[in-house]
Amino acid sequence: MIAADEAGIVALTLQVGAAAMLVALPIAFALAWLLARANFPGKMLLDAAVHLPLVLPPVVTGWLLLLAFAPDGPAGALLARLFGVSLIFRWTGAALAAAVMALPLMVRAIRLSIEAVDARLEGAARTLGAGPWRVFATITLPLSLPGVLAALVLGFARSIGEFGATITFVGNVPGQTQTLPLAIYSALQSPGGEGAVARLALASIALAFAALIAAELLARRQGRGRHGV
Repeated sequence: MIAADEAGIVALTLQVGAAAMLVALPIAFALAWLLARANFPGKMLLDAAVHLPLVLPPVVTGWLLLLAFAPDGPAGALLARLFGVSLIFRWTGAALAAAVMALPLMVRAIRLSIEAVDARLEGAARTLGAGPWRVFATITLPLSLPGVLAALVLGFARSIGEFGATITFVGNVPGQTQTLPLAIYSALQSPGGEGAVARLALASIALAFAALIAAELLARRQGRGRHGV
């Protein structure tokens, strides 16, 4: 049976994952729409930059976040001056690291969903007098919504499994930044921690398994809707 402190770790992991999705989803959708629908100079560079966290070692991503959001970093100093807050050694910093690592997967899934929307439908709506925002709200968004939901689930699954960028950026602080992966790492370093490792690993597997099943169900629903079945 899971202990009280381990239940707290699971709760913190879910909190970090949910906050990461709140941060990442609007940014992922905007980037996916740009990459799917717009043509502009530097599009290839933007695409590469978006997917960079997939190929960089997570420790490098965490180090870059640390440079940017440290108290003397450009973003960190701005946050401290405007809002009096710091992300270092706090769960909000863990959420930011998780959001950055999940963003490429989310952009990819949403972009594919937007590209699957028949552009002729959008064009027909515009010829009937619908403005860009109305076309987006009544055609593009509803038809791409299953892909957006699938991206949300996949991003959440990725965020709750984030380790390298988090430990580099905000450390492994119990009660603040120690999510499931970091707690498992700590238990592995502790004598007699095998039981805690097993319990936390099972909790992590259960959460990831549930998220992947949800993503698959959403993908199948999207496929049925696209083929009119």
